[in-house]
Amino acid sequence: MVLVSACGGQPAETATPVEEAISVNDVIAEGRLEPIQGTNLFFQARGIVEDVLVKAGQTVSEGDVLVRLANAGAAEAQVVSAQNAYDLILRNESGERANLWQAYMDAQIARAEAQEDWEDLNVDSIEDRIEDIEADIEDLKEDLQDAQDEFDKYKNLDEDNSKRKTAKDDLETAQENLNDKLRELESETRERDEIKAIYDSALAAEAEAKHQYEISLDGPNADQLAIAKANLDAAQDALSNFVLTAPFDGVVAEVNVKVGEQVGAETRAISIANFDSWIVETTDVTELEVVKLKVGQQVTLIPDALPDVQLTGEVIEISNAFTQQGGDILYAVKIKVNGSDERLKWGMTMEVTFIGE
Repeated sequence: MVLVSACGGQPAETATPVEEAISVNDVIAEGRLEPIQGTNLFFQARGIVEDVLVKAGQTVSEGDVLVRLANAGAAEAQVVSAQNAYDLILRNESGERANLWQAYMDAQIARAEAQEDWEDLNVDSIEDRIEDIEADIEDLKEDLQDAQDEFDKYKNLDEDNSKRKTAKDDLETAQENLNDKLRELESETRERDEIKAIYDSALAAEAEAKHQYEISLDGPNADQLAIAKANLDAAQDALSNFVLTAPFDGVVAEVNVKVGEQVGAETRAISIANFDSWIVETTDVTELEVVKLKVGQQVTLIPDALPDVQLTGEVIEISNAFTQQGGDILYAVKIKVNGSDERLKWGMTMEVTFIGE
């Protein structure tokens, strides 16, 4: 019995202690759970809600109509009419012309995406930082010149001379400070210029695709096709003011309107998300912690509301921008969550542990 008791107790004595479960290289943070795709939808026109075709929790596909305003009927009829007229003319065009048109449409989409990225970029903020950095550079150049002048006084002295050594150290420090600031300027400028370059390239590609398409429009239906497409675009734009459709496959998270209610551009009508995949974005990773993290790093995640659930994830993005909260410099880190749990909800807070090496 003594031998059995001793053997039975052995594993408990060698189990990993609680304090060793977290490595000194681990980083612990707090994050918020979000679907990998999620958006709020608003009408672009004022009107009375005629149909609410979905309810919270319903699965929808991209393009499904979600909510219609009472004044949508005329716009829908106009789209059908314009689409039929356009399709009829397009069917008479050659395959090559259709391909050129598709290339032009693809180029427009690429340009629109690049334009959105450029417009989302806070250029004014970047240029303000650039101006501040350039002002700092001018000051540092003066510091460097002062350090050079001071060193020149003693440069002919013996290298072991204390005044010469101090002046040399000050000169090297001034040069390093200037170099650091120049690199900072280059980084800020690159953040702006790279996105602008992509946008400019997309504009050029769209112009070329448009040119190639237009030079093919020398047939008898050229003018009719252009007019029909313009009419279709105008009809679709008009319809989008009165009808909300699903922008992607997902689940209706919330319906915020009801039949008979008057709504406008200020009214959030529908929230939709794809809950098949989740991400967690941290809110409190400091500058001392972010340097320990890297893309691809493994993460464990525990929802505050579900302490019995432990998920794993992987770092997919570490922000280069920062926010300041109190005296702390904080960086957002995005984590792709592996797997899911039916009890998870949009917005839940999570305990995030970045596994150190």
